[in-house]
Formats: sequence, structure tokens, C-alpha cells
Amino acid sequence: MKIAVIGQSLFGQEVYCHLRKEGHEVVGVFTVPDKDGKADPLGLQAEKDGVPVFKFARWRAKGQALPDVVAKYQALGAELNVLPFCSQFIPMEIIDAPRHGSIIYHPSLLPRHRGASAINWTLIHGDKKGGFSIFWADDGLDTGDLLLQKECEVLPDDTVSTLYNRFLFPEGIKGMVQAVRLIAEGKAPRLPQPEEGATYEGIQKKETAKINWDQPAEAIHNWIRGNDKVPGAWTEACEQKLTFFNSTLNTSGLVPEGDTLPIPGAHRPGVVTKAGLILFGNDDRMLLVKNIQLEDGKMIPASNFFKGAGSSALELTEAELVIAEAVRSAWQRILPNVLEVEDSTDFFKSGAASVDVVRLVEEVKELCDGLELENEDVYMASTFGDFIQLLVRKLRGDDEEGECSIDYVEMVVNKRTLHMPHQLFIGGAFMDAEGTKTFETINPTDGSVICQVSLAQVTDVDKAVAAAKDAFENGLWGRISARDRGRLLYRLADLMEQHQEELATIEALDAGAVYTLALKTHVGMSIQTFRYFAGWCDKIQGSTIPINQARPNRNLTLTRKEPVGVCGIIIPWNYPLMMLSWKTAACLAAGNTVVIKPAQVTPLTALKFAELTLKAGIPKGVVNILPGSGSLVGQRLSDHPDVRKIGFTGSTEVGKHIMKSCAVSNVKKVSLELGGKSPLIIFADCDLNKAVQMGMSSVFFNKGENCIAAGRLFVEDSIHDEFVRRVVEEVRKMKVGNPLDRDTDHGPQNHHAHLMKLTEYCQRGVKEGATLICGGKQVPRPGFFFEPTVFTDVEDHMFIAKEESFGPVMIISRFADGDVDAVLSRANATEFGLASGVFTRDINKALYVSDKLQAGTVFVNTYNKTDVAAPFGGFKQSGFGKDLGEAALNEYLRVKTVTFEY
Repeated sequence: MKIAVIGQSLFGQEVYCHLRKEGHEVVGVFTVPDKDGKADPLGLQAEKDGVPVFKFARWRAKGQALPDVVAKYQALGAELNVLPFCSQFIPMEIIDAPRHGSIIYHPSLLPRHRGASAINWTLIHGDKKGGFSIFWADDGLDTGDLLLQKECEVLPDDTVSTLYNRFLFPEGIKGMVQAVRLIAEGKAPRLPQPEEGATYEGIQKKETAKINWDQPAEAIHNWIRGNDKVPGAWTEACEQKLTFFNSTLNTSGLVPEGDTLPIPGAHRPGVVTKAGLILFGNDDRMLLVKNIQLEDGKMIPASNFFKGAGSSALELTEAELVIAEAVRSAWQRILPNVLEVEDSTDFFKSGAASVDVVRLVEEVKELCDGLELENEDVYMASTFGDFIQLLVRKLRGDDEEGECSIDYVEMVVNKRTLHMPHQLFIGGAFMDAEGTKTFETINPTDGSVICQVSLAQVTDVDKAVAAAKDAFENGLWGRISARDRGRLLYRLADLMEQHQEELATIEALDAGAVYTLALKTHVGMSIQTFRYFAGWCDKIQGSTIPINQARPNRNLTLTRKEPVGVCGIIIPWNYPLMMLSWKTAACLAAGNTVVIKPAQVTPLTALKFAELTLKAGIPKGVVNILPGSGSLVGQRLSDHPDVRKIGFTGSTEVGKHIMKSCAVSNVKKVSLELGGKSPLIIFADCDLNKAVQMGMSSVFFNKGENCIAAGRLFVEDSIHDEFVRRVVEEVRKMKVGNPLDRDTDHGPQNHHAHLMKLTEYCQRGVKEGATLICGGKQVPRPGFFFEPTVFTDVEDHMFIAKEESFGPVMIISRFADGDVDAVLSRANATEFGLASGVFTRDINKALYVSDKLQAGTVFVNTYNKTDVAAPFGGFKQSGFGKDLGEAALNEYLRVKTVTFEY
């Protein structure tokens, strides 16, 4: 179609570019006149493309369309007018002229919020749903028939900018293109707007944005965010006009202690704290404002309101002076009307608009190799001198944004003081869950409550995913080199090593892990995993592929391995830190961002890990951690449209449900490490001493809470009785006790529900006729201790022969001497296939059996020997996909094929 684009701004430019890509002919662009010597982005782009551009100061006079304007428009022969964003009043002679009429974009769900400040009023009214409408233009005020609408959720702390940037801008562009496509296909509807629910609000101006303090905190918060950034909600205090920005109702954990700020008309004085300015509604609820603009236009952190001018100016090095001059040149290009940029030059008073903020930030990022800089920084340091000081501080790593505030739970355990975070970790900050909901995490050694932990809600998941998505798409993480990414992961591994005793103690306290084992395996292998994958960061590469040439031209085809985006990782309770590390290290090495849901019963090492990511310098939003229930948090991650990959370790039943949710939601990539019933075959020609030692480890390692635990031992008949005798002898030597005692072999089971499940499991084994040699019941002491248990005479049809106990229960079955194929058939007669093992001195038999066993891992004359370099994962209903090794990286990468012709 022949299209006339009427409007302005980056939004108009993007719509214009997309329409041209769709193959439409843009016959003319009508935009606003240049301001202060700067052309609007839409007009600038059209001029570059050679499209006629018209910059009428007005379209009509005294209510009548200007004839010369109408004539210039009609000469173009447009078939459709597209108005993506237009601040001018367009006469009906233009609106009705094309064969298909005119369509307009409006940033609200019409008929609600008609008028010029629709986004502001969506937030001011506290709407839970926002969105945009594309409608057929008429002579009313946003009352034309609807063509299409799209809606989104409005987040509690959304501002005009965040709502626009997250949804209204990107989805609005797609919507405009879709609307034109529907018109071209003759499928565009015309749906009359209902009058029910219709509202019209006037344009928000500075003089009308004064805060009314006689209302609840939520209404005040909505007023502030609804006017953020333009025109800015203000009040009078301290004999000047103060404008508030960056408001939130998330004040959990904040104590209103600090310097009071009297505000005329307010229910209570404000309080300037470290976190910002606390304000009160007439319902006595608090809200927090993080930034204040003073009457002279200077923006400051609200926490600095009563401070002086700040720290003294930095003295710049020669290299920093070179950077400062390069930045000065960037300011000069953006501000052409300023003859000379001096330290006192104010960016905004010199004519800069919001689009110039974006341009400045991007130019400085490019100049400083991806330095983390945000639009907010320009508002906070609007004069050139202040901006250079802020920039140099960031370059030196001295950015005074403030350390993350962590509310630790402190306990003296294992001759050390533990400092344990207990809140959600989202976007680089610890915070309470929505509604300040919490749950108790229990010490399995004695059943006591360790502390209250924040219990994530669905809205918290959405916040965390949004933070991860922003970090992936807009943050520093995606712009730093792969080698720098590896450097950060090495630093994280070093910090984990520095804190290994504390981490191991927390594992013992929260998961019941024997301390010495936690130190070596739970924590030790976690450190190794991060170091291993840190080394992979700059070795992820594609390939060049010879293809048939398009003669007489030539072709070059290459592949790129790219991160998939936001990943959700759902980890089990048996190895809380190690399972987190197995998945997260590969995920981050590939360049993704992540939202981690630790098991609800073992959240504490994950939250300590979150603290260490901050200390390592991992950018905000890259790692987010949400303790909570699987049915709520895990389900929302599986359903979330912005999550592109789920990595899950847990039960087969839950894994199937996750796989279904991933398919139905947005066909997420998924890897699953699920249940097991790993067979261990012990032949008579084995080294019996080693077989007994490893057989014990295969079952009782980590209290049997081990995904690859040998769920069933098949022992050749001629050595069966001797093997059982030696095993029972070894079991009776095991010390069951406090996991922090250095001589303890066997600690408590992870949680009470699991203890009860083990008791029922053993009772069922006895009922079905298996012989209980030892154990089978709870240890009579406080805590969740279960006796190491041995069953013999277990037949193939029995429940305990087929189902996993996930505890310290050894299941022994005989097989006839020399009958290799029969025992293989029995070992493979399960829907699980995670691991397996064989003990024999006969290399031919070992090779034959390892070839026939249907499992992702086969151990020969050893067991539990996993390594960070060796891929780990199951077959059949034990899942698919790999942790560890190079293969794990592929779970978090996508392959793109690029073909050139020359």
C-alpha cells in the first residue's frame, strides 16, 4: 500500500522503518518542525531514505484546513494514513482523504483514558491492566472504531517510562504493523467503542501535578509514579518545590528512622533514611521515594537530601581527561546550539530531550567499553561537570550507589558466626516477598526453626523474570566480552572457596548434610563446577560450513552459538548448593541470565550464594533467587512467556508436568534430571572388599539422598550371603549423629515428610515379604534420623524393587551364577535410567554389561564417581539433557545459521 506516516518520535521512526520492511511504499512523512536545530528522528530517517518529508508548523488556521497543506498532501496519493504518535491536530480533510482512511495508536485500553496523558492516568488510577489501542480516526476525541487492542499487566512500581519501554513501545510497533497488514488483507475490523467505562482526562502539566497528601499511601504512590518522569509530582517543603521520582510501596524491612522532613499538609513528616525518603499516607502506610529533584533542577538521591554538596571533586588522571574530552564532544554533537560545553552546562536546560538521554548513554557506553550506565544517571548528574565525576567514579569502581542492604540472620554454629540472608534476591537486591509472606526453614538435626525465609509469590516471579530479562537485553552482562564473563565466574568461585566453611556449615544446618561431606562434595564440587565453566566462556564457538555455491556467486555459511535468554532453574533439596552450581554455572557461562528456585526446605545456601554473586561483581539482575513453593514459583517459571529455558532436577511426576507447561506456554527449551532406580550388578569374580565398600557408598552416601544412589543391588548367588554379612557388619559400624560432629557418618534425613515416607517404604517392603536385615525405622532421638537399612530376598514384583526410596535403604536381590543376560534383563526392566554399576574383574564382561545397561551413566568397579568435566544425565523416564561437561553448555545455547552471498 501507499502510506503517509504522520507523527514524530522514535516510536514513529520505528513504525515507519517496519512498514518499509513489510514492503509498503511510504509516499511521504509529515512530522514536526526542527526544534533548536535538531530534526525529529522520524523525519531524519525518512530524509536519509529519500522519502519526501514535510514539517508543517500547523495544518489549519481558524478551524479551517490550510489549502496549500492539503494540496501537498493530496499530491502524494496515499491510500492509508498511519499516525503512530502525533502531537498535532490533523484536519478531517486529511484524515478522510485516503481510500482506507487513517489509523491512530493510543497508549491505553480505550474507551478508558481518552486524552493526551493516557499512560500517566493508567498509573494514577492504579489500573492493574494497561495496554494500547489502534483505532480508526474520526472527528471525536479518541472515540473512533477499534481495530485492535493488546493488554499487559501493570507492575506495582511501573512508571510511565518502564511501562512504555517494557510493553507500549515494542508491542505498539508490532501492533501498528499488524494493523496495516490486516487492512492490506481486507481483514481489519471496525468495532464501535463502548461508552461504558469511558473516561477522558486532561493533559498532565506541572501545575496540576502537585501531590494531595490527604489520601492513602497507595494513591500517593500512584500519583508519583504516574507523573514520573514528566511532568513530575511535586510538593512544597523546606521553602522550595521538591519533585519526587522512583517511588515504591515495597518498604518491608525499612524502619522510619532518620532526619524528619516536614511537609505541609502531609499526614506525618517524611523521614530521610539510607534507603531514601519515607512518606506516609493518611492510612499510616509507608511509601519510599528514591530520587528528589530540587527547585534548581538538580536531581539527587533522596537519601542525600540533608547532606551537603557531596564529596569533593575527583582529580582526573591523564587517561580520564582524554575520556572526559571525548564525552564533551558527544555532548557538543547532541547540543548543537551550545557554543561551548563547560562544566556548568546543563544537559536539559540546553535543550536535550528524553531521546537525547538515550543517545548520550549509548555513546558513552560505546566509548567506555560497555560501562554500566543508565538513563537515570544522566538525570542524576545533569551538568557536564557532575556527569564526568559520576562517570569517573563508575570507571574506578567507586560508584556510590550504595552497597546492597542485607538483613542477615546471625547464628553461632560450628565455632563460627554465620551471616545468612533470608529474603528474596531480585535485581541485585534482597527484599521481602509480596505481602511480606514468610515460611519457617527447619534444622533437621533437632527439628528447631532456623529462621523465617521470604516466601515468593507470583508477582515476585514476574519481578525477577523482568529483572533477568532487562539484564539480558539491556544490561552490561550481554555486552562484556566472553573472557570478562569468565573472569567474573572465576572470581565467584574464589569467593565460594573463601566462604566454603560457612557454606558447608549452612548445608549441615539447613539440609542435614554431614559437615565433612558438605565441605568436600556439596561445596567443594560447586567450586570446581564454577571454575570449570568459567574456563569455557571464551571457547564457545560456531563453525564455518561448506555449502553448494549459488554460481556464479559464492556463499559463506557460518553458525553462531548464542545464549537463549532468561532461564529458570528449579533445584532439589538433596544437594542444595551443588545442584544449583551444576546448572547455574553452565547457564551463566553461556551468557544467559537466571531465576533460581531453590527447594523450599533448603533455601539458605542459595541465598548465601546470591550474596557472593554481588561481591563477585556479577551485574544486577543476572542472578535472581526465589525461595518458595514449587506449585507457585516453579509453575509460574514454567508458564512465564519471557522464560526461554527450564532446567529441573526432581521427581519424574513433577518433571512431566513441567515439560507440559513448557510446551503449552511458549515451547521452552527444557532439560530434566528426574527419578532413578539405579541397578548395581555385583559378580562373583569382583574384588569383594571393594564391592562391599563401594556398595555401601552407592546406597548410604549423603544419607541415601542421592539421585544416582544404587536403588537395587543384584548380587551373584555364590557370594550373596558373604556380601550381605560384610555389609551388615559395616552398617553397624556407622555412627548416626549430629552432622557437625567430625566423626559422624550418617546425619538426619532432610525433612520430616521424607522421614515419614521412608518409614512407610520400609513397612511396605516387610509387608510384601522382603527380609529386613537391619534398620527400617526412625532413630529414637530428636530430629529426622533414620536407621541405615538393609533388605534381602527382594523379588522383582515388589514395590521396593521397583520404586526409589531416596534414602538409606539397601535393596539386595540374588541372581543365578553365570546368568549375565538374565540379570541384565532384570536390571533394565525399569522405566528409569539415570545411573548403573557393575563390579567384575573380567574386562570382557564389564564391557558387555556396560554396553547393555540402559542408563546415562555406568560405573565399572567404582560408584558415585562424577566429575565436572563428565556429562551427567539420564535415559528413559529419568529425563533428558545433560549437566556438567561441554554437553551441559548446549542446554543453554541456541545455534543460529548465517549465510552470505558475495
